[in-house]
Amino acid sequence: MNPNISSWAIRNPIPVVLLFILLTVGGLMAFPTMKVQSFPDIDVPTVTVTASLSGASPSQMETEVARRIENSLATLQGIKHIKSSLSDGEASITVEFRLDKPTQEAVDGVRDAVSRVRSDLPAGLRDPVIKKAEIADSPILTYTVASTRMDDEALSWFVDNEAARTLLAVPGVGAVNRVGGVSREVRVDLDPDHLLALHTTAADISRQLQQVEQEASGGRVNFGGAEQSVRTLATVQTAEEMGAIELALGDGRKLRLDQVATVKDSVAEPRSAAFLDGVPVVGFEIVRAKGASELDVAEGVRHALAQLRTKHPEITVTEAFNFVDPVAENYEVSMGLFYEGAALAVLVVFLFLRDWRATFVSAVALPLSVIPSFAVMHWMGFTLNIVTLLSLSLVIGVLVDDAIVEVENIERHLLMDKTPFQASMDAAAEIGLAVVATTFTLMAVFLPTAFMSGVPGKFFVQFGWTAAISVFFSLVVARLLTPMMAAYLLKAPTQRGAPEPAWMPSYLCMARWCLQRRATTVVAAAALFVGGLGLASLLPTTFMPPDDDPQTEVTLTLPPGSELADTVAMAEQARRVLVQNPHVRLAYTAIGGGSSGGGGPGDAAASTSNVRTAVLTLKLTPRSERRGLTRQDIEVQLRESLAVLPGVRVAVGMGGSSNYVLVLAGENSRVLERHALQVERELRNIPGIGAVTSTASLVRPELTVRTDFARAADLGVTSSTIAETLRVATVGDYSQELAKLNLSERQVPVMVRLNDAARQDIETLKRLPIPGARGPVALESVATLEVGSGPSEITRHDRKRNINIEVQLNGLALGNVEKAISALPSLQRLPPGIERGALGDAEEFGELATGFGVAMLTGVLCIYMVLVLLLKDFAQPGTILSALVLSAPGAVLALFLTGSALSMPSMIGLIMLMGIATKNSILLVDYIIIARREHGLGRTDAIIDACRKRARPILMTTIAMGAGMTPIALGWSGDPAFRAPMAIVVIGGLITSTVLSLLVVPVVYSYVDDGVQWVKARFEAKRPARRSLADHVPAHPPEQGA
Repeated sequence: MNPNISSWAIRNPIPVVLLFILLTVGGLMAFPTMKVQSFPDIDVPTVTVTASLSGASPSQMETEVARRIENSLATLQGIKHIKSSLSDGEASITVEFRLDKPTQEAVDGVRDAVSRVRSDLPAGLRDPVIKKAEIADSPILTYTVASTRMDDEALSWFVDNEAARTLLAVPGVGAVNRVGGVSREVRVDLDPDHLLALHTTAADISRQLQQVEQEASGGRVNFGGAEQSVRTLATVQTAEEMGAIELALGDGRKLRLDQVATVKDSVAEPRSAAFLDGVPVVGFEIVRAKGASELDVAEGVRHALAQLRTKHPEITVTEAFNFVDPVAENYEVSMGLFYEGAALAVLVVFLFLRDWRATFVSAVALPLSVIPSFAVMHWMGFTLNIVTLLSLSLVIGVLVDDAIVEVENIERHLLMDKTPFQASMDAAAEIGLAVVATTFTLMAVFLPTAFMSGVPGKFFVQFGWTAAISVFFSLVVARLLTPMMAAYLLKAPTQRGAPEPAWMPSYLCMARWCLQRRATTVVAAAALFVGGLGLASLLPTTFMPPDDDPQTEVTLTLPPGSELADTVAMAEQARRVLVQNPHVRLAYTAIGGGSSGGGGPGDAAASTSNVRTAVLTLKLTPRSERRGLTRQDIEVQLRESLAVLPGVRVAVGMGGSSNYVLVLAGENSRVLERHALQVERELRNIPGIGAVTSTASLVRPELTVRTDFARAADLGVTSSTIAETLRVATVGDYSQELAKLNLSERQVPVMVRLNDAARQDIETLKRLPIPGARGPVALESVATLEVGSGPSEITRHDRKRNINIEVQLNGLALGNVEKAISALPSLQRLPPGIERGALGDAEEFGELATGFGVAMLTGVLCIYMVLVLLLKDFAQPGTILSALVLSAPGAVLALFLTGSALSMPSMIGLIMLMGIATKNSILLVDYIIIARREHGLGRTDAIIDACRKRARPILMTTIAMGAGMTPIALGWSGDPAFRAPMAIVVIGGLITSTVLSLLVVPVVYSYVDDGVQWVKARFEAKRPARRSLADHVPAHPPEQGA
């Protein structure tokens, strides 16, 4: 932006005013339409494949399903990791692609790879479900329902039907998952004695029933000149009618169903449960759709539930948990911090200038820089989330900087006995290049963060662009509006030649001292920088600082083989212990479903939900009532109180950034498990960490059926027939093979299997008839049954068996824990074939450090190029970049003194500091060049004059910026965990950068100028020598041999 444009704006105020009216109206129209979110929705090319095979063991799922799908997936291009988790009857495979892979292309590739091997998978396997992973898949609201007129089954159907249908119609609701409750089912409990007497099997009866009781198409006929469809109707409406159905057996006999079984309209075997403060409830969770606002979804859901209550007054709906309030709090706090920071920045300007007109001209820059930014953000599809709000909060001080510099320079020119109009023209022309340079250097720092690699880069696209856009608008304000307003609003001061500030003589004396002792000054600055680097090595490192939200989770995992009743009893025992803590307000327990078990009862995976895992979500007291206690302190108390629970794994914390996940992978499962146990034992000796949990296969009890091949072949019995007979007798047939009871609004499955008593008696199972070539034979005639053990869960990583060992950080820094883990003897000497890795934050932290390193180097390079273009000089931009070195010690010292870790927020602060630190140097160097070129001053006089003229605006902008960030650094409201480290870094770096820039940059300028003069002198000395040498060289050299 050409500096002369300010002169045009002063002479033509009406177009400028119209431009800013349009920009402001556009921003004000865009702001209400922007969605408020927690974090921006990012599109990550990660695809999940879920396959279900009822009754299959983890080992069978690995051999027959996971390996075949993994081998097919491995042929796809761009895969980063393939992770598989295998449990009873279910395989979950996550395919993580590199970020440059288009998501739809990744989904299509996975679908094609699975289709290629579908024929090789077991026939009974349900078609694998393939979907892309969404960041917004976690629930944002949890409700419980109760009624005095409905039982659990009716209440569950109300949630599945009425509530889900109403809520899914709300814009932005992505899913409604029921937790707890029961599902209706017609139970056909077979009597084993009658089966034995009739020599038939549960599988025969289930298949016969499915073939008899159904509605089927019968073709088409033409009667009476009209075309009519044919339907075969063989359905019943009640369990009693179903019991009266007569079935034909394989040998020609027939029987009534109620002769061999008890048929009743009941509920399915419970595989999940939900409790609110110990009271059984039916709960449901709301998941928002991608792109939707948490606040809008919550408002719509509450309105829909209010209408549902009016329609069904007998239903009581209670909000159990709410993950929307932290989002609303973050939004309100961010806006509050913005207003507070703006007010403090304006106050600083007033205290320096002591003129309300000049203060008003400067203050106008803030809203007119931010409001137009909303219009561009809306056009780019950005939302108001923690990243964009943080970006706006951090640039508060920066936005007013350019206006401060302009106004201060105009004030100085007014003191030279100029009219406001002339002072504005001259000052704007003089300072224009410096303002443009400072703004473009800031943009050159922020924009590289928008192009960082990895998942952190996806988040910081919006950060970089938001900061750059708002800074650009501050430049537009400073070059167009501020000079124009100053020309027409400011008044000439009554007192000419105002005295210098009281601190100016002392400062100039120090500046002269530094110029006289240049070597001492540079050595001292270098020592400070080296000391800062040394101090940085002592800082703890982590990916994200632990937040202080008023809620946490306790996860209980019981031993393999535990039943739902055991988990319910243990969860209630834990809840009674937890509520004794004075900071626990509410406890919501989810077992085997919802966010705890990986799927609601209505899901396809419901039958395999993990009934031995319970998740207790605790609502804690607000931060203001804890007397300095953080959430991590409360979690330590809870962890200690739960030590009394016998035979259960306890994990306290919300996961994510509070855990370190160590991965051990290898082909030999026995060596892998043995070494993992050794690592786990050593991990428990690391002081200060929380719980250590491992996916190392805990063995579970299982009934093993071993076929006698000779006897089976003699009797014409196959292993497949044995397995099918046992599966249908114990857990029922595959859901797609079951008969259905057709009702007006739903189909109720008919589950045929042995009664509960028979399924608990091994002798009964031994006598089960198995179909053979010459008639049914008893199971014990062709196989032996024995109690054994097998893995309860298998995890695989990149097509190898792996074991994940999860370590709760318990408030410790991720980097410190990682160093302690790496030093363990068992990890120093890994057995052959065993590999070590890390998942989650530990893996992302490496990407983050690399990404920020590249962003910083790119930023420095961009700053240098911008300065070369603006200053038309290759040497002096190096002087300006010396400010980067001077800002580092203060930033590191501030982190050290406040006990903050080197994390993602503090790295963002460092990047921001790079741009801000160069502003001071640019102002100084720019005026030195002006003083030497236009005023004809010598180097030393020009440096001292620049110090005198530019020290005040440098201090004003620094203090205004520091004041704008003080509320963020102090964490006056809201959760300061994410914001505070950034502000601390910027404020600390600003202090040292400003103080040292005012003293060291003049010295560095003189050294660089000496170097330029020396190079020029050498170059000039060589040119005459070349000329004189050319004069003595003959035009035509003598010929050879002349």
